[in-house]
Amino acid sequence: MSLNGKTAVVTGSNSGIGLGVAHALAGAGAKVVLNSFTDREEDHQLARDMAEKHGTDVRYIQGDMSKPAECRALIEKAGACDILVNNAGIQHVAPVEDFPAEKWDAIIAINLSASFHTIATAVPMMREAGWGRVINIASAHGLRASPYKAAYVAAKHGIVGLMKTVALETAKDPITVNAICPGYVLTPLVEAQIPDTAKEYDMSEDEVVEKVILAKQPSKEFATVEQIGGLALFLCSDAAEQITGQPIAVDGGWTAA
Repeated sequence: MSLNGKTAVVTGSNSGIGLGVAHALAGAGAKVVLNSFTDREEDHQLARDMAEKHGTDVRYIQGDMSKPAECRALIEKAGACDILVNNAGIQHVAPVEDFPAEKWDAIIAINLSASFHTIATAVPMMREAGWGRVINIASAHGLRASPYKAAYVAAKHGIVGLMKTVALETAKDPITVNAICPGYVLTPLVEAQIPDTAKEYDMSEDEVVEKVILAKQPSKEFATVEQIGGLALFLCSDAAEQITGQPIAVDGGWTAA
């Protein structure tokens, strides 16, 4: 499929899932806006490298997704937003009675409220353009809970609810709004955690992957950023025109039970 002439804004996209989705969209010809809260030369070089690889326009725009004004400014600075991928997110793990209030506020701001602000700014652009796709990167934790992740689970459930609401509000427009709900995805961040976790549990790295990290994932295999990117690309296709308001799990069977 071709996304030539479409502009995609992907939040939190200088690594991991966001970067994988950005590559998939750029590979289909979309103009891509990369984003994170940093403003380093390597961020802009990442955009230049992606542009060269895929032969399309790629820009990096700094924006702190914990700040409402910067969320909205990101969409405005992009100039157009045919495809919005809300991916930015952070995590903190602690029992609810010990969960720091500032961590709760930051996770809700970045993982949930940021998507409200970007969607509210992008939807009028999509209506004017006569086409749009909103894809929220939620989580299996948007469909299931786990202990010690109060803010993350609340935010991801919230983003699924936000997605459903906006899907209903745009159902008569040529706009679809969906959520991808990954289980554990093999990202550089996850890979880096495996050796330390193996030491903590006195296990081999293979045992840690199967028995600790992928304990809830029946396939016992990680999803990949390429698979998430491929699903995002499908949701932008004509074949997905009637798919809206859906949380789509990519979790090796985690949420089947």
